Amino acid sequence: MRRRQFFGLLGAAAAWPMAARAQQPATPMLGFLHLGSAEDYGTATAAFRKGLSEAGYSEGRNVTIEYRWAQGQRERLPGLMADLVRRRPAVIVAMPSSGATAAKAGTTTVPIIFWSQLDPIQIGLVTSLSRPEGNVTGINSFGGALGPKRMQLARELAPNAVAIGLMVNPNNLNFRRDIQDLEETALAIGQRLVVVEARSEPDIEAGFKTLAQEKAGALIIVPDVLFFRERAQLVTLAARHSIQAIYENREFVAAGGLMSYGSNQADSIRQAGIYAGRILKGDKPADLPVIQSAKFELVVNLKTARVMGFEVPTSILLRADEVIE
Repeated sequence: MRRRQFFGLLGAAAAWPMAARAQQPATPMLGFLHLGSAEDYGTATAAFRKGLSEAGYSEGRNVTIEYRWAQGQRERLPGLMADLVRRRPAVIVAMPSSGATAAKAGTTTVPIIFWSQLDPIQIGLVTSLSRPEGNVTGINSFGGALGPKRMQLARELAPNAVAIGLMVNPNNLNFRRDIQDLEETALAIGQRLVVVEARSEPDIEAGFKTLAQEKAGALIIVPDVLFFRERAQLVTLAARHSIQAIYENREFVAAGGLMSYGSNQADSIRQAGIYAGRILKGDKPADLPVIQSAKFELVVNLKTARVMGFEVPTSILLRADEVIE
């Protein structure tokens, strides 16, 4: 073989791997927008990654994820969303409801998968559950709509209570409707309702003092990022004031809370991961109907009940999906 031919073949061989790498598609990037913090919502991101994996995607292998956490500050969401859009993600996953509305306001072209505890039609995310249209679809977990059911449980827990308390964050998108729904339920069953508002950690402690003064025997905590972040404080204050509190999900009960009733959040967030994977494979949001959570769970902490000196009614224990001894 001539010298020129040999070096020509050698150069072609060296160039082939580079050309092959250049022809391979770039790893898609996914944006993840959340009102809370990574420290508080580790279970949520784990559930999301599980759904992605079921759809064939693994972070760091064939998809990258850019996380943006608002640390509970709603005013930061638009700026975080704008930063994600500038990075040209293939899809953006946004949660909870305030994160979802900020995402929708931030783009009409990037596909968005939301996870919302509020009615997505009511808060303007979609116009139809079966035909979302546009660039938005997702999961509805019904967190805020379960207030009347929690009221029923509160009555069963404390049938002779002078009053039942309701703790809400007035910064929440839906807090007025939450109050209205529960006021209507309380009026229908002849139950006095005491509403306390909390925007911060000090407000929570002040709210419990008000509830104790009003002789509230039970308390419904309306779902909110603030309350999830401060769940240890809520559990401690409920025990200190001997108030039987009902929370939104199992993580409160695992932290020592008495009872929770709500959707299985890990399962619904996992479904958001599956939907994100389908978008990455080429599906369009408009062709993916909004999924409505079908798994709801009642969790009771009997250890907490014994420490507080309460007896959980048998009617509740028989319906419980999980009892922590």
